[in-house]
Amino acid sequence: MLNDDAMKKSYIVFLFLSLLLVFNCSKQSTSTDTDTENTNTNQSPTSIDKNTNLKDTGTSASDLLSNTDFDTLLLQIAYPSGFKPTTQAVDDLVEYLTERTFKENIEIEYLEVPSPDKESLTLQEIADLELENRTAYNIGKTIAVYIYFSDSPSAEDEPEEDLVTLGAVYRNTSMVMFESTIRDLAGKSVFINDATVETATLLHEFGHLFGLVHIANEMVNPHEGITTDEDGNEIGNQHCNQEGCLMLAELQFGSAMAKMLTAKNGQVPDLDPECLLDLKSYGGR
Repeated sequence: MLNDDAMKKSYIVFLFLSLLLVFNCSKQSTSTDTDTENTNTNQSPTSIDKNTNLKDTGTSASDLLSNTDFDTLLLQIAYPSGFKPTTQAVDDLVEYLTERTFKENIEIEYLEVPSPDKESLTLQEIADLELENRTAYNIGKTIAVYIYFSDSPSAEDEPEEDLVTLGAVYRNTSMVMFESTIRDLAGKSVFINDATVETATLLHEFGHLFGLVHIANEMVNPHEGITTDEDGNEIGNQHCNQEGCLMLAELQFGSAMAKMLTAKNGQVPDLDPECLLDLKSYGGR
């Protein structure tokens, strides 16, 4: 049985995970070249229009959720050697996508890529690496999502302030998972492991690709959290304000987190009813 100090440490780590997972997400569009070429190894010798995969976050929510234009979802998982995600997290993601979308087929394609050998990476650098390494793009009835598991942390991290980024989305079908940071964080708690943190981050970031919260899509009912910009103006933070939701921007420290940890036994939170209403209105289940 854990003593009080150990339990307190675990609660703090779990809170830290929740705060960082939902607060340090970046959803900006990154400007890149949009040439057209045949790159998918499993595609017919027709040209591929990369432009359909280089749009703003949230603009492909309906295509990802519904079965109208695309009935197959291809997840291309890219990673440097030694940073392949856990099988459990990928299985959890497929289960989540099967439950929330109408896709008839969900395919996984692993792609080992060279390490950039950098101490940290900006989103622009990650976008540049994607153009070099990504080979899966939309074609026919298949919509492709690129997920890069980085061996470098985010350049926006502030370790001295205990602020680190676990994942980010930066285009309509692109996301990064800062795997080195995920593993470091998971190693600090007895309640979570690599797979738990990977799953939580993947599901949260996919929520942003789905247009949550209020990203390129209107909400059914208002439930977006509020933050303050540099000029002191209140603006939406593109996260949910409903208690216990997977898409929360921040959680209150204290007994509420302890209760969540106890009630969920370290399990990843689900989407709240308001986010589920939005998903259905965008074309999901």
